[in-house]
Amino acid sequence: MGDSRSDVTAPSGAEPLYRRSPDRAPAPLVLLLGATGYIGGRLLPRLLNAGYRVRVLTRSPERARGFARTDTVEVVQGDAADPEAMRRAMDGVQYVYHLVHSMTGHSDFQRLDRAIARNVARTAKAAGVRRLVYLGGLSPRSGALSAHLASRREVGEILERSGVPAVVFQAGVVIGSGSASFEMIRHLTEVLPVMTAPRWVRNRIQPIAIRDVLHYLLRALQLDEDVTGAFDIGGPDVLRYDEMMNRYARIAGLPRRRIWALPVLTPRLASHWVGLVTPVPSSLARPLVESLQHDCVMHDHRVDAFIPPPPGGLTPYDEALRLALSRIELDRVETSWADATVAQAPSDPLPSDPEWAGRVVYTDARTIETTASPEALWRVIAGIGGENGWYSTPVLWSLRGWADRAFGGVGLRRGRRSRSEPRVGDAIDFWRVEVCDPGRLLRLRAEMRLPGLAWLDLSCEANARTRYRQRAVYFPRGLSGRLYWLAVLPFHGLVFSGMARRIVALAESERGGPPPAGR
Repeated sequence: MGDSRSDVTAPSGAEPLYRRSPDRAPAPLVLLLGATGYIGGRLLPRLLNAGYRVRVLTRSPERARGFARTDTVEVVQGDAADPEAMRRAMDGVQYVYHLVHSMTGHSDFQRLDRAIARNVARTAKAAGVRRLVYLGGLSPRSGALSAHLASRREVGEILERSGVPAVVFQAGVVIGSGSASFEMIRHLTEVLPVMTAPRWVRNRIQPIAIRDVLHYLLRALQLDEDVTGAFDIGGPDVLRYDEMMNRYARIAGLPRRRIWALPVLTPRLASHWVGLVTPVPSSLARPLVESLQHDCVMHDHRVDAFIPPPPGGLTPYDEALRLALSRIELDRVETSWADATVAQAPSDPLPSDPEWAGRVVYTDARTIETTASPEALWRVIAGIGGENGWYSTPVLWSLRGWADRAFGGVGLRRGRRSRSEPRVGDAIDFWRVEVCDPGRLLRLRAEMRLPGLAWLDLSCEANARTRYRQRAVYFPRGLSGRLYWLAVLPFHGLVFSGMARRIVALAESERGGPPPAGR
């Protein structure tokens, strides 16, 4: 687990895949749909490193810039289902990656996925796009499919019929630091030494490492235009799900897990169980669980004729686990399923103070002067949440997290991508980073279930003395929102005052950093 190797293809230091011609013609322009998702967020810097220009279409431009960490990405604000926004995004584009998926339990996801796929297909054809690339899922060739797998297949077929050369990759379980599938395996195995499970734990699965998925996605742009169609991709191992869990246990140094398969656990019940035991909420766990009801293995290896495996071969499952664990240990997780999944988030950011006039708003503001350096104070602020906790009354925070999960929220166990470096768009437990001005301000937007909208500002001011400012802002919705604030008001003195004092105390300590895990 101390291995410093990456679980993905390195984003820098490699030979560009694309070289400009001697007349210095502009590099090809790639439209990346899904740039703020788990895979899209990793593909974006690799496209730039490969020599391509990149444009993204997103409803959240700041999140896209946070993923890219560069000013060289062109950002078009808009919705993928909006024809006009897609037309603007497609203008002058040679290649399009369609990595937009509705991994939720809402009833309209199939209709939405279909509408987006048709929008992509029409506008790509009209814009003269040279290649469409889509990532779907491995599925049986015949028989009934789960709703999510059926939707993935339908989207791939729509793109193949677009009149634009399209490559549809069909992948199974993706193993990488921060992937939902990996986190399910990790937490189920670590939490439960003995468990009952649905019958699908005996089904055959062909997992694939995230680094190999990115290899195929990048190389798809080098294919001849007459290469089209659906291609299965997978790693070198075919395993049962219970074997995957026990291999994780062995690599993580845990005793062998005892797993009994039962015929009575439906996907719905199993997803709720996963939501209870792991950070993955039941709404996201359900499509993952449903896909495991089938044997998810490659039916052919035609892809090898067009895209050879990466140098050294495809990554074995055990090695993919080691690489993922190494990235977590080194605090170098690039993207996370949680960062790609927005729950109960308002569409607009926190309005400025003058705009509060005439609105019902509740605040809890605290300021403390400290002898700590601004750098030490910021390190504590930046480390809040996840393994480091919330610096005060852990019992109350845990109760709020459990209550949130009970009402269908994400709860506290969603954790965070990095233990020390937040960025815009990151999930931190049941908050989302809305503003991150390093050394100055961390603004978190609430994603827990509550009757209103809430934000938490943690800021550092460096004048003659260092000053810590903390402000909770709450816009109630209706009578229930007002009653909610009154109900939790007695606890704020414990939670928010304790948080402020603890943050300052940690910054003033010799360490000047976050407390040990669990504090």
